[in-house]
Amino acid sequence: MKTFDYEFGGPVGAFGTMLFLPLVTLLLTHWASVGRIEFDTILPTETSCSADSGFVTLFLSKLVDSSVLCPSCTNYPVLISCASVIILWFLFQVLLERILPCEIVLGAPLPDGSGKRLPYRINGHLGFWVALLVLDVGWPRWIEINEGGSIKQILVFGRAPMTWLYDNYSTLAFVTIVLATLLSAYLYMKSFGKGLLLAAGGNSGNAVYDFFMGRELNPRFGTFDWKEFCELRPGLIGWMILNLAMMSKQYERMGYVTGSMILINIFQGLYVWDALYQERAILTTMDITTDGFGFMLVFGDLAWVPFTYSLQSRYLVDYDPHLPLPVLAAIVGVNCLGYLVFRGANGQKDAFRRDPNAAEVSHLTYLQTKRGTKLLTSGWWGMARKINYSGDWLMGLSWCMVCGFESIVPYYYAIYFAILLIHRSIRDDHMCKEKYGDDWDKYKAIVPYRFIPGVI
Repeated sequence: MKTFDYEFGGPVGAFGTMLFLPLVTLLLTHWASVGRIEFDTILPTETSCSADSGFVTLFLSKLVDSSVLCPSCTNYPVLISCASVIILWFLFQVLLERILPCEIVLGAPLPDGSGKRLPYRINGHLGFWVALLVLDVGWPRWIEINEGGSIKQILVFGRAPMTWLYDNYSTLAFVTIVLATLLSAYLYMKSFGKGLLLAAGGNSGNAVYDFFMGRELNPRFGTFDWKEFCELRPGLIGWMILNLAMMSKQYERMGYVTGSMILINIFQGLYVWDALYQERAILTTMDITTDGFGFMLVFGDLAWVPFTYSLQSRYLVDYDPHLPLPVLAAIVGVNCLGYLVFRGANGQKDAFRRDPNAAEVSHLTYLQTKRGTKLLTSGWWGMARKINYSGDWLMGLSWCMVCGFESIVPYYYAIYFAILLIHRSIRDDHMCKEKYGDDWDKYKAIVPYRFIPGVI
């Protein structure tokens, strides 16, 4: 009997990760607000329970009273408002995905050998612009007007109160974590339906591990694909909305917007726009073709991305370094280099997968594998096997650099992302070895570097 090949430290590692990542998310939102790493105020020293109430009772009381780990947990109106906003934002994105014009694109062949390819509604780019338009000029509100001596209420439209997102940042993160966990539970229970295609990596038989990894490969509600939708819609666009909210708050406080705040909005806004503009490219990624849709991706898409990737803009509201123009120009150069490498490599790969004989990629050399697929050995992919990761990381580093060098808190992203990309490259290498066998060893001999040509 073949032993199941666990990742992330197996069930114990999966359980620890599910506890650790929400905690880190809430800590990061707190540290961005205070501008440094500190632990003194995480749990209050005084609670409503007496010291002899027992350890568990005392700890839970401290947790509920904590403004860091359970923000607004004792303020039910705020908690309900934040939960309502997150749910309505999610449903708004679902509505856009359902009603906006779309292109129907077939995904990669399913791994069950049937040759079947699922259809996807590609309209994320249009949904991105519609969402921005609604928030800028289409936000509804009632006002009172005096007409002929009588007071009337009329519905008008204008800009959304964006600074509210800054004021409730930590609470929004907390309720999103809770809702993401509930969605993960629903998807886990749904995965036990009959005739569903399960992900190989999330079908271990261990409930904790499978809940984390995701049992079902492509969970759907009719034609609505949960995984593809969550990968690009609520969290990714939400990340950009949070950045715009932080810029609005800085302007409200200072009367102007700094160069660093403008750059972080441009850099990350371009990143979000690019992902949605290139939406069809996600259909060939490992997230869609291989991984199940469990807590790992649900939490990452809906909570981790918007609330930890917006950390730099949140930091800049209160701790902007007012960097001089030459420094800002140098940071722009780092970002442009990263974008050139990232988009150039991914665009080349996607074009080659669609049509190897297309004019823009027909000159590229490749290794023909026994499986019938082709591995690029020239162009961007002849330089390094994961050169797109290097470009992605350079862009992330530039996001951190706009915050100056006074605190390590904004640099969490560069540190975390380096660890993530190294781990992901190891996962990819292992999976490609199983997939291609000896051909993968031949490919690595032709393209020996992983991230940086001539270095590593």
